[in-house]
Amino acid sequence: MNRALAVLTFGALLTLLIGVVASGESLPALLLGTVFTASATAGFSWVRARGRPAWSLGYVAVQLPIAFVVFSLNAGVGATLLLVVLVSQCVLLRLPIAATAVVVGLVPFVHLGMSWGEGLREGLGTLVSAVFAAIVTELLQREQRARAELAEAHERLRDYAAQAERLATVQERNRVARDIHDGLGHSLTVVQMQVKAARAVLPTDAAKADEVLAKAQDQAEAALAEVRRSVRTLREPREIPPLPDALRALAELTSASGVTTSVAISGERRPLADETHEALFRAAQEGLTNVRKHARATRAELVLDYVDAAVRLAVRDDGSGAASTAASGFGLVGLRERAEHLGGRLSVESAPGAGYTLSMEVPG
Repeated sequence: MNRALAVLTFGALLTLLIGVVASGESLPALLLGTVFTASATAGFSWVRARGRPAWSLGYVAVQLPIAFVVFSLNAGVGATLLLVVLVSQCVLLRLPIAATAVVVGLVPFVHLGMSWGEGLREGLGTLVSAVFAAIVTELLQREQRARAELAEAHERLRDYAAQAERLATVQERNRVARDIHDGLGHSLTVVQMQVKAARAVLPTDAAKADEVLAKAQDQAEAALAEVRRSVRTLREPREIPPLPDALRALAELTSASGVTTSVAISGERRPLADETHEALFRAAQEGLTNVRKHARATRAELVLDYVDAAVRLAVRDDGSGAASTAASGFGLVGLRERAEHLGGRLSVESAPGAGYTLSMEVPG
């Protein structure tokens, strides 16, 4: 916008110069026009950069009389263009609307020396030109501000997108870590327990040892299949059995490893969202893994309870229990993250000699 006004100002000065050369008169008008042009370029840029209302008002108070005198000496197109430039500059300097309106209202009075009819006609034309210049300048300035705001918004959007990408990466990394721990970690624990059981009975009952090793092999193959699914990034949707069936299969594996496990289900069964199903299954899996590894229990129980607006899962055992229930292991931390992500909660209850209970409740 500044460049356009500078071009317009020099164009007005050139028009004055041509008029002087053609007529040989109005040399003072050319000199004052040169002063106006110098002030309208260098002076205007300086005042606008300061951004002070007092400087802006002072600039207009100096330029307006100069433009009036130039017009009185040479009432041509060049002088009119100088007035139009000044009106546009008033808008760019962000003068109060009242001050800009005063300048626009004074511009037609350059025709006071004309006859009544001619002065009215020329004055209205000049007024319309001044109003038009003010409106166009304001619209252009708003467009520039809108473009700047849009560019800033785009920059913020890029920053937000980058932050969202980083957050999604962290969340996905945590999810994969939980899945590896809850899936592969559980399977390897079961295999370890079954191999230990097989070694224990091998000297006395080879058939029983072979049966246990066969189950360990099945579990290892299931773990390998899960790893392969993870490597394929789950491109092929896997079939998810109903939660009660998955819990019964989990109980059978735990019973085969030496801890007799039962399943109790109450409430009206209903389909669950995949995330809810996964969280409850992983809670059961982690709970039974801890029973086998730490509880020194002989029996365990999975309790699935469908209530009005939630589903509760509890893993109980008859082991030695503990005085502390602090959930510091990675598995329990991952379960707590799953529960909180779904708007639920995870709790751990235990006491010496009273066993251990892991509970998860999530909306469903």
